[in-house]
Amino acid sequence: MWSLVHLPREERLEVVHRLLKSVPLIDGHNDLPWNLRKFVHNKLSKFNLSAIEQEEPWSKSRWSQTDIPRLKQGLLGAQFWSAYVPCKAQHLDAVQITLEQIDVVKRLVDINSQHFTLVRSSGELINVHKEGRIASLIGVEGGHALGNSLAVLRTFYNLGARYLTITHSCDTPWARGANSQQQEGLTEFGKSVIKEMNRLGMIIDLSHTSMATAKAAINASHAPVIFSHSSAYSLCNSSRNVPDDVLKLVAHNGGIVMVNFYTFLVTCNENASIHDVIKHINHIRSVAGIDHVGIGAGYDGINMTPTGLEDVSRYPHLLAELLADPVWSEEDVSLLAGLNFLRVFEKVEEVREKWKLAEILPTEDAAPHLQSQCTSIYS
Repeated sequence: MWSLVHLPREERLEVVHRLLKSVPLIDGHNDLPWNLRKFVHNKLSKFNLSAIEQEEPWSKSRWSQTDIPRLKQGLLGAQFWSAYVPCKAQHLDAVQITLEQIDVVKRLVDINSQHFTLVRSSGELINVHKEGRIASLIGVEGGHALGNSLAVLRTFYNLGARYLTITHSCDTPWARGANSQQQEGLTEFGKSVIKEMNRLGMIIDLSHTSMATAKAAINASHAPVIFSHSSAYSLCNSSRNVPDDVLKLVAHNGGIVMVNFYTFLVTCNENASIHDVIKHINHIRSVAGIDHVGIGAGYDGINMTPTGLEDVSRYPHLLAELLADPVWSEEDVSLLAGLNFLRVFEKVEEVREKWKLAEILPTEDAAPHLQSQCTSIYS
């Protein structure tokens, strides 16, 4: 293949535009739904996602990087929208709030159906991209959203959620978060959560987990895992990032690490550039291989973005910069942009179908009962 290295940036951008017509650009994590809750209390009747860039509070918020015009500029093919609930809701109303966040994602997609379509499978994602709309997927962020119930996990899946982030910043009774001081990763019930996700065909997301939890989940899972919005620990030693030994485990598992754009996960300080993000992409590629890296910017959940990657319009510029490096071919960029994630999604579905044929029944294990003023005798 002839080199694109010496092409002017505008011509490399044209190559990216052509490439993304056939390959969906897939982002692993966007927190717009939580901003909908914070800014408009999930009331969408007067909310216009095509016209918020100049409207308060969006225009003044450092946490707002997403709207339809910029998504179109960014050539996004598919987006995981996060159904996020803060840790302080654990053992209280986390399940209810998660349901409300799933609901607001689905309503947002419905009222913008000329641009978005909710998808539940890899095949639907591919078809929606071919039709020129943004395939919208739901990811539940934080295992505390389950209320320690596999029935709730199954309900979230049936409502369209296609990944669960095993923990957020807090521990759950069955898994440890990234800031945990405890050595144990998953309890026996935690392993049951992994098994049930495999059975359902739900993607296991290990962003925010402790590395002990990540290793235990990778070991327990029969399907590939993802880090939906994490970067490389060797370049920024945040507990949110993935160390090299785990990158190698992800490669062996067949999973992917989707690189985050938050400056404090890129350079461990307030200042970062598009080239610093590329360093993370290249590091993960060098350790895990080209088949195990993707993009999970984390827009609308970050308040500091790298220069050159200020909002969702900038994805093509990232890919065009990669094409200026002779190491990166168009095929490589296609893998990073979306084909790696699609492979993982398809493999997760394949495991589900094999388990269906094997007539593996839903897991009925229960977490140890937590009696409190917030639970009834029927829990």
